[in-house]
Amino acid sequence: MVRQLAKSIREYKRASIATPLLVSCEVLMECTIPFIIARLVNEVKSGCDMGVILGYGGILVCMAMLSLLFGGLAGSTCATASCGLARNLRKDMFYSIQGYSFENIDKFMTSSLVTRMTTDITNVQNAYMMIIRTAIRSPLMLIFAFVMAFVMGGRMAWIFLFVVPVLAFGLSLVIYKTMPLFWKVFKKYDRLNSSVQENIKAMRVVKSFVREDYEQEKFNRAAEDVCTDFTRAERILALNNPLMQFCIYTVMTFVLSFGSYTIITSRGLDLDVGQLSALLTYSFMMLNSLMMLSMVFVMITMAVESGKRIAEVLEEKSSLSNPEAPVYEVKDGSISFEHVSFKYSKEAKRRVLKNIDLDIRSGETIGIIGGTGSSKSSLIQLISRLYDVTEGAVKVGGVDVRDYDLDTLRNQVAVVLQKNILFSGTIRENLRWGNKEATDEELVQACKMACADEFISQFPDGYDTYIEQGGANVSGGQKQRLCIARALLKKPKILILDDSTSAVDTRTDARIRKAMKDYIPETTKIIIAQRTASVEDADRIIVMEGGEINAIGTHKELLASNEIYREIYTSQNKEGNQLGE
Repeated sequence: MVRQLAKSIREYKRASIATPLLVSCEVLMECTIPFIIARLVNEVKSGCDMGVILGYGGILVCMAMLSLLFGGLAGSTCATASCGLARNLRKDMFYSIQGYSFENIDKFMTSSLVTRMTTDITNVQNAYMMIIRTAIRSPLMLIFAFVMAFVMGGRMAWIFLFVVPVLAFGLSLVIYKTMPLFWKVFKKYDRLNSSVQENIKAMRVVKSFVREDYEQEKFNRAAEDVCTDFTRAERILALNNPLMQFCIYTVMTFVLSFGSYTIITSRGLDLDVGQLSALLTYSFMMLNSLMMLSMVFVMITMAVESGKRIAEVLEEKSSLSNPEAPVYEVKDGSISFEHVSFKYSKEAKRRVLKNIDLDIRSGETIGIIGGTGSSKSSLIQLISRLYDVTEGAVKVGGVDVRDYDLDTLRNQVAVVLQKNILFSGTIRENLRWGNKEATDEELVQACKMACADEFISQFPDGYDTYIEQGGANVSGGQKQRLCIARALLKKPKILILDDSTSAVDTRTDARIRKAMKDYIPETTKIIIAQRTASVEDADRIIVMEGGEINAIGTHKELLASNEIYREIYTSQNKEGNQLGE
C-alpha cells in the first residue's frame, strides 16, 4: 500500500526530502538554545560583565532566527509536498477509474469512489504532512533533548526511560483498539454517501410519493451508525491526552523535587540553577515530542485504512486491454456473433446470454425487441467491447473485437441509451462530444436529422443554451434527441439506439428513423425498442427471450410465425387485435 501511494509523490520528491532536512536543522537550533541559556545563567550567577551577557544574547537571537527560518521553510515545503501528493492521488485515481471496464466499475459503489477521492485522500494528505514534518521533528527532538538532559542533569534523566515505555504501551493499546473501528467507519461512510446520492438523484420520485419522512429516517439511521462508531473510536483516542498529562506531571514533579533537593544538599556542586532550568526545558521538549508523536500515530491510524482503500482503486487493473498487435481500422459495420455466451462475472452462476449466433450485414437496420430482462442491452454491450464474451466470439468488420484497439473500435460504434446523459455546458459543447471538430453547419444538420433543431431554435440562446448538470433543464424527449444528434455527428460505422426514443412521440420517432436511413445509409443501425412501431420497418427484427434469440424475421414474417412478437404487437395496436380475431 505504501509503495503504491508513494508512486504519486513524483515531482514533489524534492519538497518531501527538503522538509525533513529543514526540520532537522530547526530541531538542532531549538535543542541548543536551552544549553546556551543554562551557560548564560551560570555566567550571570558568577557575576559576569555586560559584554558577556550581550555576547550570549547575540548568539541566542541568531539561533532563534535560524530556527524560525528553518521552521518557516519546512512548513512551506511540507505544504507543497502534502498538497501535491493529494493532487496526484486524485488525478491518478480519476485516470485509473477512466480506464476501468464496466466489470471493474461494478466492483465499487459510486459513493465509495467519491468518498475515496475526498475523505480518504484528505486523511492521507494530513498523515503525509505529519509524517514528513512532525514524525521527523518529534523523534529528533526526543533524542536530542534526551541526550542534552543527560548532559545537563546526569542520573535524573533516567526518569524519562521509565516514562517512555509506559507511554509507548498506552499508545500501542489505543491504536490496536481503534484500527478495526476506523475500518468499519469508512465502510459505513460509503453507505451514508450512497444514501445521500440516491436521495438527491431520485428527489422528484421522493416528493411525488411524499416519502421525505422515510428518507430522513433512513439517513438518520445511517448517520447515527457512523456517529456511534466514530464516538467509540474518539473515546479511545481521547485516552491519549490524560495519559500524556500523567507522564508530564510525573516527570515535572520528580525533576522539581529531586532537582531542588540536589541543589540545596550539594550547594550547587552536583546540580546548579542553570542546569535545573535547562533540564526542565528539555523535559518539556521531550514530553511535547511524545505528545506530538501520539497525534501522529492517531492520524496514521486513521490514514492507514484510507490508504488501503485508495491503493485498492489504484491497483485495480482493467479486465479489458489492448492486444499486443491491435487492429487500428474497422473495415465496415458488419457484425457477427459466433456461439456467444456471456455472464457479468466469473462467479455468476447464471448466463445472461446463451449460445447466440447472429450475422448482421454492413448498412443493415436491425430491430431488437423482447420483454424486460430478455438481455437486449447485454447483447449490444458486447459489440463495442464494454464487456468480453464468456464463450464464443463477437466480430465487427470481420475482426474479433478483442483484436481491435479499444479506442478505434469504440470510435466506430456509437451508442445512445434510454437514460441519456448530458453534461453541464452549452448545447454546442454537448454535441461536439460526438465530433469535436464538427462545424456549426454539421451541428445543425445532425440536429435536424434528430428532430432537435426545432426546439433548440426556440431557445433564446439557441445552440449556446446552457445545459444544467444531468440535463435537468430539458425534457426527457429533448434530452434523447440531443443525444441522438450527438451520436450522428460521430458518423460511426455502427449506430445503436438502446430504447433511446422512448420519450418521444411515434411521429417524431418515425421522422428520426427516416432521417437516419437517408443520412447514414452505410451505417449499420441497431434499434432496441419496447414498441413494435419503432422496429417494424427494419430489415430484420430479432426477438429475444431469456437471453436467447427466439426468432429472426421481418415484421410480416414474425406477425405470421412468432407468438411472442404477435402478442407484443397485439397489446400495442388495435389492428393487431383485429388480426388476432
